[in-house]
Amino acid sequence: MPFDVRRFDIYRKVPKDLTQPTYTGAFISILCCVFILFLFLSELTGFIATEIVNELYVDDPDKDSGGKIDVSLNISLPNLHCDLVGLDIQDEMGRHEVGHIDNSMKIPLNQGEGCRFEGEFTVNKVPGNFHVSTHGATAQPQSPDMTHTIHKLAFGEKLQVQKVQGAFNALGGANRLSSNPLASHDYILKIVPTVYEDLSGRQRFSYQYTVANKEYVAYSHTGRIIPAIWFRYDLSPITVKYTERRQPFYRFITTICAIIGGTFTVAGIIDSCIFTASEAWKKIQIGKMS
Repeated sequence: MPFDVRRFDIYRKVPKDLTQPTYTGAFISILCCVFILFLFLSELTGFIATEIVNELYVDDPDKDSGGKIDVSLNISLPNLHCDLVGLDIQDEMGRHEVGHIDNSMKIPLNQGEGCRFEGEFTVNKVPGNFHVSTHGATAQPQSPDMTHTIHKLAFGEKLQVQKVQGAFNALGGANRLSSNPLASHDYILKIVPTVYEDLSGRQRFSYQYTVANKEYVAYSHTGRIIPAIWFRYDLSPITVKYTERRQPFYRFITTICAIIGGTFTVAGIIDSCIFTASEAWKKIQIGKMS
């Protein structure tokens, strides 16, 4: 007797004349196909799209930066002349720079009565401060007006990712135009290192920060009021990492197979139950008639 490979067929075919189509089965089949199509499109959308996964760890992510952080500052002082506006930088490593001018620009406002300061500079990765003041001016004004608006204060590389809603420019839009003109302003910043890694593995380094502020009138040892706008910063040891991920293809195929198989199985059970109940009801009706 020759060997017949058809013995291994677990998908035995039933002749068409031994099957019975029903309206209920047709309705369930249509619903089943629509349901499978909906789930397939949902899974396909999720497979194509990328998700952002975040994690926290203790480390310095940007070891190649030389212990420096890039800072971008944009601030307007509508009642202080540009000749008086200066940027001073101090930190715990002994840096003390008065009147920083590299990569900075002063734009006159209000017919020269005010000033907009834009600057990019670096600070060391240690606690310190930088402040906008009149300390570097040749002659100190009698009543310096430190009312201001902060347009931008950002650290590190700029991240333009819609799915990441972080505090990269937490002070952007801060308005102190109605405060006491002679008051000093302290902005206390807690800087959090942030890493963004895209699908290709490329990493970008930036910094988020939280801020608390206070306003007060400060007097010098001579009794004069010399206000300033202070940005006192400290670094958090915790790093936030955002990673782009896409669902693996094998998981997508597995999910699609589960959707198709599961839907057809459940639909078959429902159809079988309805058909069995219908046939039983017909027999009961025939029995009553006889």
